[in-house]
Amino acid sequence: MARPAGTQAVDRAAQLVAAVLEDGPTRSLAELVAASGLPKSTASRLLHSLERGGLVERAAGGFRPGPLFVRFAWRSGGDADLATIAQPHLERLGAETGETVNLGVARAGAVEQIAQVDSRYVLGGTNWVGRRVPLHASALGKVLLAFGGTTLPTGRLESFAPATVTSRSRLGRQLAEVRRDGVAVTVDELEPGLVAVAAPVWRAGSQLVAAISVSGPAHRLDLERLSEARDACALRAGELSAALGHRRTREGAA
Repeated sequence: MARPAGTQAVDRAAQLVAAVLEDGPTRSLAELVAASGLPKSTASRLLHSLERGGLVERAAGGFRPGPLFVRFAWRSGGDADLATIAQPHLERLGAETGETVNLGVARAGAVEQIAQVDSRYVLGGTNWVGRRVPLHASALGKVLLAFGGTTLPTGRLESFAPATVTSRSRLGRQLAEVRRDGVAVTVDELEPGLVAVAAPVWRAGSQLVAAISVSGPAHRLDLERLSEARDACALRAGELSAALGHRRTREGAA
């Protein structure tokens, strides 16, 4: 007995979803056609439908699991690659600001930067990926301290620049401001002339997983451009949080 046309379409779409999920990080259209045995035109049409439904996502080189699978993985405590998921959001933020964009997590009492989009300028082009910076002297670190339950190492706070926080009580006041404002801003703290702004990245259940920052020299990130970078950083961090399954319960909530 022949299957109804609607059932056949569902079966074919399921074949494609399974093929996308099998190997990562992306699979090309040609690979998906070969894996599913579908005509190229049929596969392409079904992939567009699956993309609209959030089951697959177009990426450089082909297709990858869509935002619905990402949210499910993070709600379930999965270990989906945060840097890969974050990359499109970081790239949009980099295009909007023109400055260096980083994704950082708390590890071993410091901030480790796990992804970066380079500045379009020569000045400000340092590669921070894999490097660790102090929690108390970086915008990323202050976000992780303020929202994530991360604690400072014991002992004296090391000085990195003339304006670096050296008092734990002063740092405590700054972290209260970060919690109030939802973002952290540092000027001349990690090194003289460096300005940065950072915002938190949440997963389902309002658990902090990372922070996103925009950084650049003070002569470019003046008050006006810093305000613009701050708004853009908060927006893209919120979009990444939503992709990880986080839902804001009210205006201004984490």
